[in-house]
Amino acid sequence: MGKIIFGDQILDRSVVHIDLEDRGYQFGDGVYEVIRVYGGKLFTAKEHIERLFQSAKKIKMDISMTPERIEDLVAELVKENGVGFGSVYMQVTRGTAPRTHMFPKPDSQTTAVLTAYTNEVPRPERQLESGVDAITAEDIRWLRCDIKSLNLLPNVLAKQEATEAGCFEAILHRSGIVTEGSSSNAYLVRNGEVITHPADNFILNGITRQVLAKLCQENGIPFVEKAFGVVDLLQADEVFITSTTSEVMPIVKVDDKPIGAGKPGGVTRKLQTLFEAKINEETKVEIKR
Repeated sequence: MGKIIFGDQILDRSVVHIDLEDRGYQFGDGVYEVIRVYGGKLFTAKEHIERLFQSAKKIKMDISMTPERIEDLVAELVKENGVGFGSVYMQVTRGTAPRTHMFPKPDSQTTAVLTAYTNEVPRPERQLESGVDAITAEDIRWLRCDIKSLNLLPNVLAKQEATEAGCFEAILHRSGIVTEGSSSNAYLVRNGEVITHPADNFILNGITRQVLAKLCQENGIPFVEKAFGVVDLLQADEVFITSTTSEVMPIVKVDDKPIGAGKPGGVTRKLQTLFEAKINEETKVEIKR
């Protein structure tokens, strides 16, 4: 799209240039978020922006703008670019400074830099209806996965491994204990219970995950946060993942082994319906599979 956010302004993309000494470029020294857009309306924007500030605080980085200002800018950017069904990617880096591992000195006048742009991204309706396949892969990431940082090379490698296997996602595990997907949260369903890894430093507490937990609570669906293994995953009644762009995505096969009946299960279907109703409620845009 033609317009992006750079700093606290919306500018033509062609006039924006990133300095080679930006710490995000050199060190991955920054954090990011992705906000979903339905029919030109932002979904769970406040929650994503709040998590952006939480991640920044965890890496000792100060964002000079308020959450309200960022939300206003993002909403205006979506309008300026005429985005229908898509996403907003935004990141904040520690800014430009001479390349040293330590933070820039307080008197260096280096300030955090916000950048954001939009993309048209259709809903994955076919996959949501039929379900997708996944592989399992060793989780080789660092130990602060609760921070949505720019350091995503392990995630990229896992996603590429899944792609080369003809699969949608790689479900990660640490010594056999499932954590999450390469770009999603992972769940199994057993005897009507939704089970997922606790929201600790080993996973990112996804915004969709948080919405889903609340929907389960409101609708009498047991939502259990506890560790489970790859063996449990393969023997589950149902498996699904969630993310900003994948919504509630059924997993029908893992490592070439069918999950349950090899098709989306009843609990997953109910959660998809509840989540779509939540989107409709917040955005006033009617969507359906």
